[in-house]
Formats: sequence, structure tokens, C-alpha cells
Amino acid sequence: MALIKAKRFWTDVTVEKEDGGWAVALDGRRVSTPAKAVLVLPTEKAAQMVADEWKAVEDEIDPRHMPATRRANSAVDRVVPQRDSLIAMLAGYGGSDLLCYRADRPVGLQAIQAEAWDPPLAWAAAVLDAPLTVIQGISPIVQPADSLENLCAVLETLDAFALAAVHDLVTISGSLVLGLSVARGAMDVDEAWAASRVDDVWQIAQWGADAEAESSAAAKKADFDSAAHTLTALGYPVA
Repeated sequence: MALIKAKRFWTDVTVEKEDGGWAVALDGRRVSTPAKAVLVLPTEKAAQMVADEWKAVEDEIDPRHMPATRRANSAVDRVVPQRDSLIAMLAGYGGSDLLCYRADRPVGLQAIQAEAWDPPLAWAAAVLDAPLTVIQGISPIVQPADSLENLCAVLETLDAFALAAVHDLVTISGSLVLGLSVARGAMDVDEAWAASRVDDVWQIAQWGADAEAESSAAAKKADFDSAAHTLTALGYPVA
């Protein structure tokens, strides 16, 4: 059955072995994607994440509160048929990575950015053979072609479900380096999230918090955490 806005109609949620992986069943009926494909996940733990979201539904199905289900649906319905274009889109973040654009002032913010952003960039250079150029300001950078190709090559190693998770990490943080560092186990999720929020936290310290912005950040953090947990459930990082 497709994920639609409807009342809870099931009693039991189970995870069941399926050809090619694990499915989630509601009262014995397999959950399907919006495109009507049976949702089969590659690991039992990943399927259990989806099952837990269905178990948590109290009244109406609300996809906003089911990030693992949304991500799994996207892997099947969108990533598989559009894999090349998705990889190209994510690779594009390497060309404009958040970590490469530093403040030209004040000195305090520059120091905080360097402390948070230099280590993951150094990791990308050393481990992924993808050194990236850093500038002050917002002028476009032409990054080394070899570095972008090597970042793209890392994305090519990911299966559809991992790509869907990395997509969320990258698009939420604005950084391909941060997304891959979480996928590879070089940073934990809280460290990567804090790095992505350096500029925002600085602004809050100067001007105070905005309730709407804080609510939006909390929702993004929940999705960011869920994406990282999906990678763990899929068995990443792979030794």
C-alpha cells in the first residue's frame, strides 16, 4: 500500500524476510512505495527503522514524521531510476561546498570556521584524494577537476538506499564533504551537524534566536540524524 495521508487502519507491524531483502508488513500486507513497488530494504535493521515509524503512528499517517520511510521510498522510486542524475547533483555540492567559503570578517568567526571545517577538508584531501580550494567571501570557486571526480567516485560506490541517506546529509548540511565524512565514519552525526551550523550559531550569538528558525533547525536536525542512522542500519561505514 502506498504511503498516503489516511487514518491508522492496522494493528500489527512486522518485519519479514523477502526476496532480496526485508519488507515491512501491516497486518500481514506488505508496505509499498508511492509508485506501488513493494518496499524491500537491504537489511533487517533498515527495515526495522521503517517499521518503528509505522508503529509510532497514532492516528493519521504524516510523512513529515516518517523520515526513514520517506527515504526508503525515495531510494526505490527515485534513486534507482535516476541514479546517474542524482550522483551528478550531489557531486555538484563538491564544487560549491559550504566548508570552502569562509568569512572575510570578523576574526572570531574565521577562527571558528577554521576549527570546525579544516579537519573534514583535510580528511577529504588525505583519504578521498580530493583536496578542495578555500577562499574568503562568496565568489564562485573552480575546484580541481580531479578532486571532483574522486568525490563522484565515492558516490558511485553507494547503493540506492545509502545514496538516499547521503542525499539528505548533503542537502541539509550544504556540504558533500560532511555527508561523505558521516557515511565513511570519519565524523559522528553530532559533530557534522555542529560543523554545518557554525555560521547560524554565530549569528544567533550576535543577534539572538528566532523561534521559527529554531523550529526549522530542529526539524532538519531530526532528518539529519535519521539519515545517519539509516546509514548505520545499512551497515555503513563499510570497512
